[in-house]
Amino acid sequence: MRTILVLVEGQTEEKFIKEVLTPHFHNYNKHLIPTIVNTKIVKSGRNFKGGIVSYRQVRRDLMRLLGDTGALCVTTMFDLYGLPDEFPGRKDAPVFPYDKVQHLENAFRKDIDHPRFIGNLTLHEFEGILFTKPAEIAKALYDPDKELELTKIKAAFKTPEEINDNPKTAPSKRLKDIFSIYNKPFYGMVISKRIGLQAIRAECPHFHQWVSRLENLQ
Repeated sequence: MRTILVLVEGQTEEKFIKEVLTPHFHNYNKHLIPTIVNTKIVKSGRNFKGGIVSYRQVRRDLMRLLGDTGALCVTTMFDLYGLPDEFPGRKDAPVFPYDKVQHLENAFRKDIDHPRFIGNLTLHEFEGILFTKPAEIAKALYDPDKELELTKIKAAFKTPEEINDNPKTAPSKRLKDIFSIYNKPFYGMVISKRIGLQAIRAECPHFHQWVSRLENLQ
């Protein structure tokens, strides 16, 4: 079984890789291993993990993972929303969501410059894919009556991935405004597992493109 190393932003993405993507990829004779990016390395004690504080930390961790010559590839699962300003391509990125994410991923790939690297950014953030099925969000968060409100949000965009990245209206902000109990690590995993991988792929083309590319690696 071939190994794919995935550098991820936090615990939610780590669990998503382990519990949703890895079982699927076993059908392709591939095993995904997530690693949470280190935000700070200390000489003794535990390192601080999670969140993209600077691009330097991302690059450092990717180069370390790429040193594993036995891995089929190294890829990433980072939210586009909230990327640091020094992230490659950030300052001159276009506005349209799919053009923007492609531009950033291209700049990311060019900067890392390694044949086994596949840069991937979640458009706009992990919570976007949860809007694939508003009913599952409402049921998981114990308030089925909120399904209509969630459905209206989804209907305002062509795809769940396009729900915008404004600090007040990003997918995570919308969920927190509607459900005070929402927290990403727990409910993000509960909802995504209830939705299912195939449904997410059907509604989120950028996510689907990434998964397909990993499936087709030889």
